Parts: sequence; structure tokens; C-alpha cells
Amino acid sequence: MQALFDLTGRVAAVTGGGSGIGREIALALAGAGAAVVVAGRREARLAEAVAAVEAAGASAAAVVADLADHRRLEAPAAALAGPFGAPDILVNAAGVNLRQPAEEITPDDWDLTLAINLAAPFFLAKALVPAMRAKGWGRVLNIASLQSARAFRNGLAYGASKGGIAQLTRAMAEAWSKDGVTCNAIAPGFFPTELAAPVFADTELSARIAAQTAIGRNGRLKDLRGAAIFLAAPASDYVTGQVLYVDGGFTAK
Repeated sequence: MQALFDLTGRVAAVTGGGSGIGREIALALAGAGAAVVVAGRREARLAEAVAAVEAAGASAAAVVADLADHRRLEAPAAALAGPFGAPDILVNAAGVNLRQPAEEITPDDWDLTLAINLAAPFFLAKALVPAMRAKGWGRVLNIASLQSARAFRNGLAYGASKGGIAQLTRAMAEAWSKDGVTCNAIAPGFFPTELAAPVFADTELSARIAAQTAIGRNGRLKDLRGAAIFLAAPASDYVTGQVLYVDGGFTAK
């Protein structure tokens, strides 16, 4: 059974890997045996993530990259393949949530949100999938959201991007799964990350959201590890085009 969840010899590229969900998934995949390349804008955070992975006994490297311009992602994609070779696994965890009322969203705000949350996952995958197809095996793991299925206050642009991620994941699966590259998404519930900081800063709101889950608590980052390893490992060879909600049963109620 261990072989089903073994990533030894695989290379995983994780955008947004310097903090939050991306960092947690990078640590999980490294723990399963993968060499990990974390990418993001903040060099210091990336260095901390690399140190954490290496302290756990795995190989890691960092790529400083700004993913906001999807017309210029060829260089970051090539850089991700630099440290350990072409990635077998791409995790698109970089994201932005501006939390604005609909009336305050500007064209620039809209473009930034859609560029990072929706365009970058596609164009990075488009650049990296050919090497996966050549091997006959690969994984694309996107990060969806509760807002892939629900509408939340002050979340119009973010919700549009994450609704798009759910459909993008299905479309990627249709395009690439026949060549051995499966494409799935994790939709996290409420987790203590920078993007969710306003929620957790309000203890009353945080408690109210926890009560809305079937389990009765908000997420802990380690709750994401099993789902990430499953979707990246051979155990999920026949799973593609799916959005897995890791939300404590929030969407079940």
C-alpha cells in the first residue's frame, strides 16, 4: 500500500509555496518523497520554506517569480524545471483575494485577480505539461475554494476566479488525462492563512463559521496533507477532473 502514496523520484513545483496552503502542500509532498521547488514573490518566505523542507530530510529549491502577467510565464516555467529537472507535479497554490464590495472593484483589481488565480494556473500548466506527457505521467493540482460553489460577501472577483478554476480543472482533465496527466483541485474550507486573516482576526466570525461545518471546527493546515498526497500520488491514477472539498463538511450542510 505504501507504494500508492510514494513520490520518491518525483519533482513537484508549488506556486505560492512560501506560505499558507502552498507551503503546507510543499511539505506534504516532500514528506512523501518528492523533490520540491517552491515559487513566489517573497524571497525570504521561500527561503524559510526551503529550510523547512530540507530540515525534514527532503530536497528543495526556490524560484522567485511574479505570476501576475500571464503573457510572461515562460521564464518562470523554465526556472521551475531548473533545480531538479522537469516537474512531474504542478501545484497552483498562488492566489490573491482583495475582498472588495462589487462597487469598488476596478478593472485593474479584476485583471490582477483573474491573472494570478486563473490565468497563471493554465499557462504554467500549458508550459510544463508537455514534459509530463513525454513521460506518460503527471499531475496538475489546482487550488479551488468554497467560492467555487458558493457566493460570499465581498468576493465577486475572487469567486469568479475560483469558479473558473473548477471548470479549468475539468477542461484540463479532458485535454491531458489521456496522456497520463491527471488534473484535479482541492477546495479548502476556512484555514488560518494570510488570505483568510480577516476571518480569523474576528473571533466571533471565526467561531460562527466553525459551527457551520459538520465537524465543528475550522481547518488546520495539516488537514490538507492527505488530500494533496493522494491527488499527487499513484493512488489517484484513475481520478481526474475532480474538485475535492477539504472543508470539514461546510458544503455538506
